[in-house]
Amino acid sequence: MNLDNFATAAEFLDAAGPALEAQESANNLMYGLALRLRQFPERIETAPYFAAVRRGSELHAAALMTPPHNLIVFSDHPASMAQAFNLMARSLLQAGWPVPGVLGPNEPALAFARVWQGLTGRAYRLNMRERCYELRQVIPPPQPPGYMRLAVPRDLDLAARWLYDFQHEAVPDEAYSRDSALSDARTKIGDQDMYLWEDGEPVALAARTRPTPHGYVIGPVYTPPETRRKGYATALTAALSQLLLDSGKQHTALFTNLANPIANSIYQKIGYQPVCDFDVYLFEK
Repeated sequence: MNLDNFATAAEFLDAAGPALEAQESANNLMYGLALRLRQFPERIETAPYFAAVRRGSELHAAALMTPPHNLIVFSDHPASMAQAFNLMARSLLQAGWPVPGVLGPNEPALAFARVWQGLTGRAYRLNMRERCYELRQVIPPPQPPGYMRLAVPRDLDLAARWLYDFQHEAVPDEAYSRDSALSDARTKIGDQDMYLWEDGEPVALAARTRPTPHGYVIGPVYTPPETRRKGYATALTAALSQLLLDSGKQHTALFTNLANPIANSIYQKIGYQPVCDFDVYLFEK
């Protein structure tokens, strides 16, 4: 097996794209992010890490990282997984890349965490378990008052505040500033990727992200505490999913935290079906 590092998302996709597209929803995080990095390379401040391990033309493992975020890993070759990740881990260490953690489908994520601990002595801990869902047909939920609308520039401050609150509620271990939230909200509104449920005033937020050839990912989905349990987020997610299907996409996908049984139940009621589970491991400093 040979390890290749790539300077650009385009080169990485030439090597890993066909294997990732074969399971598009399950691989939407790595595949969708690589596609976005190819489309908008100017939006990333620090050069990403791209790597693929191949035997001949066959992909055995792939990895992508946008510092300071965790390493994303992929492999559908259980027998060669540890060997492939050993090549990657040694490459990362030799080049001095900081690796705060790893995420990916259960088996690859754990395999890399074990390899990294073996090489560095840094213990790993399970930080989060997530489930990836896919939808191909919307089951309409009960409709609360209001309607979905596109977020516009006048919504910027509200959207930034909700993105910040979502991030700190959903992923409290990740550093995320109010300036980052403002920048992300500005980009999502400018790209027409953010939607609100309006019931006299905005009461919930959802965004589309990481388009792939046949699908889109929905996330984040956020309702502030004062307007929860009224069906707003469910209706907004269903409406946005239907909009994306109507635009020509074959499926939509989203992630949920398995520690949140309410969210997992709600999304299944509108047509989302489990695809695979992801684990997030953090390494001790």
